Amino acid sequence: MKIAVTGKGGVGKTTFAAVLARLYASEGRTVLTADVDPDSNLGLALGFTPEELSEIVPISKMRELIAQRTGSSGDGLGKFFKINPKVDDIPEKFAKEKNGVRMLVMGTVETGGSGCVCPEHVVLRRLISHLILQRDEVVIMDMEAGLEHLGRGTADSMDQFIVVVEPGARSVQTYHQIKKLAGDLGIRRVSVVANKIRDARDEDFIRGQIPQQDLLGMIHYSPEVAAADRDAVSPYDAAPSATDEIRQIKQIIDKEEV
Repeated sequence: MKIAVTGKGGVGKTTFAAVLARLYASEGRTVLTADVDPDSNLGLALGFTPEELSEIVPISKMRELIAQRTGSSGDGLGKFFKINPKVDDIPEKFAKEKNGVRMLVMGTVETGGSGCVCPEHVVLRRLISHLILQRDEVVIMDMEAGLEHLGRGTADSMDQFIVVVEPGARSVQTYHQIKKLAGDLGIRRVSVVANKIRDARDEDFIRGQIPQQDLLGMIHYSPEVAAADRDAVSPYDAAPSATDEIRQIKQIIDKEEV
């Protein structure tokens, strides 16, 4: 099972990705998560403490590792380097575990004027491809709205590509943009989870904007989720109503994969 979760900032995609990961782990499944969002906060939602997270170095910041694997000088500017570096041992070496879920923090690539083809980007893209194409456990990626780390061969091997939206025009617009980008990469199915639903008007809005066959389910607004974020604890432990709704969505995902 390979799942990518994306959407514009603030819609709750990290909450959804984290609770989904912990639900799979609660079944005894081996689960590996990847935090691919530059605004990295998947760890808190999984239950890592701020102190534990402060000790994690994102893969993109591991200068010596990247230089060693790509054959670059360390800065990558104006140099030749490998575009197929070894990455298969990175999950075992650098993933951290909490509550039965292992997590890799990818980090962001600060390319400046050098463009996006740099050693850091090559390693991240190669690593994501490895997670999707060659790992045999449940892999859940918490991604930003952009898809630049996904290549065509990688993207069309996803089991689920899920866009989290909230009931608002800007969020739905982001969904349409992501769906177009996904289509350009050969992703045939883009599913939607609607979050922060408050009332029947929100439900009607979502049903009017999202094709029925693409809508996996809705998660209602929960003060418990907001409190979990404020208290830096996992919503899986602190927000049972939201967790139950995500469990129902997971059941739909599982049926689609049978």
